[in-house]
Amino acid sequence: MVSPSSTEALSPRSGLLAVRDGLRNMDPRYLVAFLVTLVLVVGQYRYAILGGYDRLALALGTCVGAELVLSLFVRGRIANLQSAYISGISLSLLTKPQGGFLWPFALGGVLAISSKYALQYRNNHLWNPTNLAISLLLLAAPDRVSVLSHQWGNDLATNLVIWAFGLVIVSRVRVLHITLTYVTSFLLLGALRSALLGQALLPEIAPITGPMYQLFIFFMVTDPRTTVSSRRGRMLVVVLVALVEAILRLASDLHVPIPLAMSAAPAILALAIVGPVAKFMDLHRLARPGVP
Repeated sequence: MVSPSSTEALSPRSGLLAVRDGLRNMDPRYLVAFLVTLVLVVGQYRYAILGGYDRLALALGTCVGAELVLSLFVRGRIANLQSAYISGISLSLLTKPQGGFLWPFALGGVLAISSKYALQYRNNHLWNPTNLAISLLLLAAPDRVSVLSHQWGNDLATNLVIWAFGLVIVSRVRVLHITLTYVTSFLLLGALRSALLGQALLPEIAPITGPMYQLFIFFMVTDPRTTVSSRRGRMLVVVLVALVEAILRLASDLHVPIPLAMSAAPAILALAIVGPVAKFMDLHRLARPGVP
C-alpha cells in the first residue's frame, strides 16, 4: 500500500516543484551554457547555420585547449571551462569565413581566450572574449570573414523557444535588466532611424530576431566579468552601446566611409568600443580610496 507521503512525492506537482527548486539551486554558469547550447541545437536543426561540424570542433577545441594551457601557465591551475565552451560555440555560430576557410575559427579561439589573460586591468579582463575576437577578425580580414546575419525565418515557434528560455535564464542570473534595456533602446533607436531615413520600420528592427542578436543580448552584453559594478551603470552602458550601434548603422545607410566591419556587425563593434572603456572607468573608480 502506497503511503500519502509517497503519493505526493510522485505527483506531477511535486515533480514540477523539484524542477523549479533544481533550477533555483543550479550554478548560473550551467544555465548560460545550456542556453548557448540550445541556440546551437535549434539553429543547426532548423537552418543548418553551422556550415559544418568541423567548424564547431575546431572553434570549441581551440578555445578549450587555449584555456587549459593558459590557465595552467599563468595561474598554475585549470580554470573552469564554461567560458571557453561558450566562446567556442559562439565563434562557430557567428563566424562565417568566405570560401570555407577554417583558420578564422582557430585564430578566433586563440584571440578570444588569450585576451582574458593578456588584456587586463586590475586583474579583470575588459573585453568579452568572443566579442573582441570577432571584432578583430572583421577588422583585419573584412574580405575573408563575415558574421552570421540571417534570421530564423518567420518561424514564430523557434523564436519563442529561444526567447522564452533566454529571458528565464538571464532573469535567474540577475542580468535581465541589461537585456531588456538594450532591447528597448534598440527598438526605439530603430524607430528613430526609420523616421530619419523615411524607410519602413520593420527592416530596421527585424535583425533583433536573428541568432546573432540572440547571442549578443543573452551572452555578450550580459557577461558578468566585463560589465560594470552597478545596476544603473550596466543599464547606461547598454544604452550607449545601442546608441553607437545606431550611429554606425546610420553612417552606413548614408554611405559615410567607415570600416567595413562596422557596417557588417555594428552591434558587435559598438560593444567592443563602449564596453572596455566603461569597464576601465568603473574599475578605476572602485580603486579610489573611500569608494565602497
